[in-house]
Amino acid sequence: MEQVIARYAEQIRAATAANKPLRLRGGGSKDFYGQSLEGEVLDTRAYAGIVAYEPTELVVTVRCGTPLAELEAVLRAAGQQLAFEPPHFGAGATVGGMVAAGLSGPRRMAAGAVRDFVLGARMLDGRGDDLSFGGQVMKNVAGYDISRPLAGSLGTLGLILEVSLKVLPLPVAEATLELELPQDKALEMLNHWGGKPLPISACAWADGKLELRLSGAASAIAAARELIGGDSVDAAQAQAYWQGIREQSDAFFSTDKPLWRMSLPSVAPPLAFPGEQLIEWGGALRWLACKADARAIREAAARVGGHATLFRATDKSAGVFTPLAPALAKIHRNLKRAFDPAGIFNPGRMYPAL
Repeated sequence: MEQVIARYAEQIRAATAANKPLRLRGGGSKDFYGQSLEGEVLDTRAYAGIVAYEPTELVVTVRCGTPLAELEAVLRAAGQQLAFEPPHFGAGATVGGMVAAGLSGPRRMAAGAVRDFVLGARMLDGRGDDLSFGGQVMKNVAGYDISRPLAGSLGTLGLILEVSLKVLPLPVAEATLELELPQDKALEMLNHWGGKPLPISACAWADGKLELRLSGAASAIAAARELIGGDSVDAAQAQAYWQGIREQSDAFFSTDKPLWRMSLPSVAPPLAFPGEQLIEWGGALRWLACKADARAIREAAARVGGHATLFRATDKSAGVFTPLAPALAKIHRNLKRAFDPAGIFNPGRMYPAL
C-alpha cells in the first residue's frame, strides 16, 4: 500500500509543478454536490482496506478508498455502527468521500455530525508530503486539530489517505411512530420533545405527517410511546422509510425543482415558500424543493439565523454555498494556502477562490 501512496504523491508533485488541477475522486457518488468538477482524476479507490479495528475500543482506522458499504458491514457484524448514518448516494461510495463531503443522515440530530466522530487523519498535502493529525483515542488534543476540518472540505485541502473514526453500538431496539400534524405544530412539538429525555433518534415531517424514530432500551421506547402517542409503523416499512430519507430515494426528493438544504435554528418558524418542504433534525434541517429566487431563499434563512445550500440543481450560477463573510473567507484562504499552495486540489468545488 505504501507504493500506492508514493504514486499518489508523485502525481500530486507533477500536478503542482505543471500548475494543473487534480480532481480527487472515489466512487463518484457525490459528484453532484458542490460547484465545478475540474482537473485530472486522482482515483482514491486503489488505497482501500481497514487498517485497524478493535471493537472494544470503539475506534476503526480505515483507508480512503474503502467502500463505505464494506466498512458498515464489518461494523454491523460486531454490533456497531457509524452513528451519524452517512448517506451513500450510490453503490460506489467510499470512506474518503464520506469524510470529504461531510454529510450526515437522520441520526445526526441525536448522535452528532461526521466531524464529531473523526479522531485522526492521514493525508497528502499539495507538496506531496505525508501528514498525520489527531490519533486513535477520544482525548488526543495537541496543537491544532486539522483532522476535523477535513470533514466537509470536499477535497480542497488535500488527499485524505486514512481516517480514524469513533463508532458506537447498534441500538438495542427501535420503533417508529407516525403523527398527523401541520408544519407549525410539528415544529412546536419537536422542540418540546427535544427538551425532554426521550430516545428520539430521527424525525421527518412532510405533507402533514411527522415520523419519529425511537432508539434505545425497550423500556425507554415504551415510555416514550406512551408520552408521544401516534400510530406505530411496521418495522420493515419504517426501515425502508428511513433508508429513503438517508439516501434521498424517498418520493419527496424525486423532483425537477432545485433542492435547497437549509440549516436553521430548530425554533425557526415555518418558512413560506412555494414548493415542497421536508423537515429533519428536530427542525434544524429543512429541505426545500423550490424554484424561488436564490437570493430570496438565502435572505429568508439568514433572517432567522441560518443559511441555505443549493444541494441539487442543474443551474448552479447562484452559487452552491452561502457566500462567506470576509473574516471566514480569509480563514478558508489561509488554510487552502497552507495545505495546497498551488491550488491544485478540487479548485472551485466549494468557492471560486478556493
